Amino acid sequence: MGSGDSKLHFRKAVIQLTSSTQAVEASDEVFWDQFWAQPSMSVQDIFALVPPAEIRALREESPSNLATLCYKAVEKLGRAADRGCPSERERVSVLNCTRLLTRVLPFVFEDADWRGFMWAGLPAARKQCCHDNDNNNDDDDDPDGARPLAESLLLAIADLLFCPDFTVQGRKRGGQEVVGDADAAVDSCELIWEAGVGFSQSPPLNSSHDRNRAELLKLLLTCFSEVLYLVPAEHRVNPWVLFFCSAANRHALPLFTSLLNVVCAYQPSGWGFPYDHLLMSDQRQLLVEQALQVLMVALEQRPPRAAAEDETDLGGPENQFVNFLSRIHREEDLSFILKGVSRLLNNPLVQTYLPNSTKKITFHQELLVLFWKLCDFNKKFLFFVLKSSDVLDVLVPILFFLNEARADPSGAGLVHMGVFILLLLSGERNFGVRLNKPFTLRVPMDVPVFSGTHADLLLVIFHRMMTCGHRRLQPLFDCLLTIIVNVSPYLKSLSMVSANKLLHLLEVFSGPWFLFSAPHNHQLVFFLLEVFNNIIQYQFDGNSNLVYSLIRGRSLFQRLANLQADAAFINKALLHKKKKKKKSADSSHDNSAGTESCPKSRQEELDLAGALEAAPDPHRTFQWTLSPFLSEPRELKSFSAEEKEELSYS
Repeated sequence: MGSGDSKLHFRKAVIQLTSSTQAVEASDEVFWDQFWAQPSMSVQDIFALVPPAEIRALREESPSNLATLCYKAVEKLGRAADRGCPSERERVSVLNCTRLLTRVLPFVFEDADWRGFMWAGLPAARKQCCHDNDNNNDDDDDPDGARPLAESLLLAIADLLFCPDFTVQGRKRGGQEVVGDADAAVDSCELIWEAGVGFSQSPPLNSSHDRNRAELLKLLLTCFSEVLYLVPAEHRVNPWVLFFCSAANRHALPLFTSLLNVVCAYQPSGWGFPYDHLLMSDQRQLLVEQALQVLMVALEQRPPRAAAEDETDLGGPENQFVNFLSRIHREEDLSFILKGVSRLLNNPLVQTYLPNSTKKITFHQELLVLFWKLCDFNKKFLFFVLKSSDVLDVLVPILFFLNEARADPSGAGLVHMGVFILLLLSGERNFGVRLNKPFTLRVPMDVPVFSGTHADLLLVIFHRMMTCGHRRLQPLFDCLLTIIVNVSPYLKSLSMVSANKLLHLLEVFSGPWFLFSAPHNHQLVFFLLEVFNNIIQYQFDGNSNLVYSLIRGRSLFQRLANLQADAAFINKALLHKKKKKKKSADSSHDNSAGTESCPKSRQEELDLAGALEAAPDPHRTFQWTLSPFLSEPRELKSFSAEEKEELSYS
């Protein structure tokens, strides 16, 4: 049968189902087989042949048919998982059922009346199973037919992800391939997808297996997405993730290991030839993206805590994925994860002489979330990162992504994640010490050319984020300056560029209008003063550039010391700023003849930018003398030999 005939028969079956006013019996196998027995039905074909309007009409006008369709598809997957998909025809049916459920389930989730459908056993199946149970006089176990559809679907997906010759290589015993019952024949711990954590054998690459895995992971993500259709008041623990990551899933450990190893072992460079990604398709990249997203969602879910000791039933099952991640401790495993994540994070920074000759990945935001989860759940991994020189291989791409997303409102989530990671790392001494390593890489970033260390790069990027970033980043100013404060005692030698950037920030944040415009703005000045004190107190000898910049800007500190804080002065400063804003808006209106003036929101967005433009250039020449500093020398703290050794850089 040709591809066109298959699509025609499938479309006729969809029309017959959606236009029928009577319920189609579940026992009509000939009718239901039309939806998954057709060959050559890609996911694009199914999405095109089953339009959203018809699914919603089926849900409203003939709900019993939609319920039977879901039930029969899940039943088909469960039977195929039990038998191990021995034939090619059954594998095609599994893929068609997977794609059909991926299409239909979002429309089940979006209706509040249907959300409990997948978690309720079908009455007919429950009644029949209870009848069989009474005949067998077995009241100890729950009837298998009463299991909710959601649990049956999740268990079937887990089994199919380790189905020999469908998603994994077939196992052989005594030179013969193992066939038969899946539970008896397959040990999924021996069928992990990729070598890495807890598994040393690297299976041969099979693009067909990668495609099938990706299809099943898409369906799994669709199941996890039910929470996207809930209003904030209805948010609760995701039961799909809670069950899938519990001990009820016998494949939890090999699946977690497979997902993690596939992500960390991925090589975007392929064969290493220029433009090889344009000549051949890479099925592994799609699998890596799906595996990374499933891993993120699974690690995000934690069971609810019991309200009291006697209410243990509220605690829920333990998240096995979080448990497995927290128990990784071997150095070779930690090194494998760190090198894999840093390699993928640095992929967008790779430069070649031939334009666009290498593949660029686009899932760096998911990688940052995974790195955050690794550091949060596994303290051994965090300490391993900090003691390794590879921590700088993570720092540079994070700064690159922060610089790229600073002015993009849609990149606020990426910026928050990157800042939180750096805030976590900056709390450890080793991170501050590593920043003194010279920065010699050629990274495509629009930053001033400088010769210095990784600390200089961090200060330059943070300065651009606070002066040229989107206004939504203003709540992160405290975090950015806290990071600088944390590492400041270990910065041995700042360049003139970064020293001027720090002084420029102090000049902006200490301005009267900015200082008094919000109750907590003075904290920014405190942070910067603490940075200067730490560097002068602990690393005075090597920071002549910063000391020189401070002496040149002595008038700034004198103005700050003599700053008035009475109500009249504050009101005058704020009123002057409002008048200046109004004058600027009027000037903009006059210059744009025939156009409307800037909206208020846009004007508010430019408040900080306007102040920075009004502030003096940090590179300008100051009129200064050394007499005040020579007449009132500052007493510096003296250190013991042990303290000097602690602050020294090895």
